Amino acid sequence: MTFWPPTPKLAAIYAAIFFLLLVLTPGRGPMSLRFLRLYPKKVGSVMVGWAATRTLPMFLRSPLLGHFAHSYGLNLAEAEHPLQEYESLQSLFTRRLKPGLRPQDPVVPGFINSPVDGRIIACGRIEKGTAIQAKGLPYRITEFLKHDSDAERFEGGHYLTIYLAPKDYHRIHVPMNGSVSAVGRVEGELWPVNAASTLNVEGLYERNRRATWIATGTGADAGLEVAAILVGATHVGGVLIDERWRQGHELPKDGAIEVPALPCESGQDLGCFAFGSTVVLLITGPKAEAWKPLRCDGDVKVGQRLGAFE
Repeated sequence: MTFWPPTPKLAAIYAAIFFLLLVLTPGRGPMSLRFLRLYPKKVGSVMVGWAATRTLPMFLRSPLLGHFAHSYGLNLAEAEHPLQEYESLQSLFTRRLKPGLRPQDPVVPGFINSPVDGRIIACGRIEKGTAIQAKGLPYRITEFLKHDSDAERFEGGHYLTIYLAPKDYHRIHVPMNGSVSAVGRVEGELWPVNAASTLNVEGLYERNRRATWIATGTGADAGLEVAAILVGATHVGGVLIDERWRQGHELPKDGAIEVPALPCESGQDLGCFAFGSTVVLLITGPKAEAWKPLRCDGDVKVGQRLGAFE
């Protein structure tokens, strides 16, 4: 018997088996999430990533990339180069902006500026070692910062979560003035980080692949420490830390690299996503009690003030 390609009868059997698996797969959430429990997310992400990096012939760039940009609402007027100069979908997603479009808000005591363009979807205090992913769904900070042996120091500090949609500018920038102490990577799953998943997949952020960047504040930011965690998602396997902070080393697949107190300034390149995903900021330090978030929801742009000392 030939099992592939299937005959119409076999195709019906395969469909029935798949439907039963879909329905019987345990878990919260809508049918789309049940499908994702069966979908090979890592393999799918590798395939999408490969396709996204293929060089497009010049005559296809405007129609294909233009259609994609129009469908998702990318603001091409802000892009550093004309559409035809982006040779692949990946290069369009990781595009830089025209100089001067994202100025940093002025330095004030305890300032933390947005590292990304996106939408703030969660904000609060870290209590009992947890932050809140969504109502009724906490995640553990010690697991989230898997390779930090002293993650308990974030207890009582703040968390702030910013979601990047496919339309958003995908580069990530330094949110404060200070010195970088560590970068790392946690191998994990690749669940989507859209509203349905955030509301239904328990421990989503601590389960997904992610990269970490940790800095201690200096000058106006003395007394603060900030961890920026870049959370990957389905088809967003690429969570990249800028080479400056890696000092020529590749991030381990699942581990951390100590950084020799490299100075950082707000607005510098921190990293980028291959596609849209989520950045979580964790804020601690001797003066964290005096730090107050100024934005806890809504849209935000790179460089806009997220909080400062009261």
